[in-house]
Amino acid sequence: MNPDEAVDETQRNLAVGCHLLGFLGLVVPFGNILGPLVLWLLKREGNPFVDDQGREAVNFQITMTLAALVCAALMAVLIGFLLIIALGIYWLIVTILAAVAASKGERYRYPYTLRLIT
Repeated sequence: MNPDEAVDETQRNLAVGCHLLGFLGLVVPFGNILGPLVLWLLKREGNPFVDDQGREAVNFQITMTLAALVCAALMAVLIGFLLIIALGIYWLIVTILAAVAASKGERYRYPYTLRLIT
């Protein structure tokens, strides 16, 4: 996507939805991945901003799920309890930052994210 290209309101709203659907994981197991994935797959054609931000949201949610699994394994040695709290705070903050950036039409790149889907 060309950074100088104007992003219309519909694309911005769909991109915000891709980011915020990550919170579905609080209610539905693996909803944090499935929510953004479904929206991205349905709306990426003809919407370059949604394609970019949807892919970014899905990659981030996959990364957070893998990190949460590592934290769960580390709970056997007690450090995992602290790490899962820190991970949850990080997940919440950067997801909100991404949604705010997308609402302004800005591309957001999550830090420390595995880019598995390119």
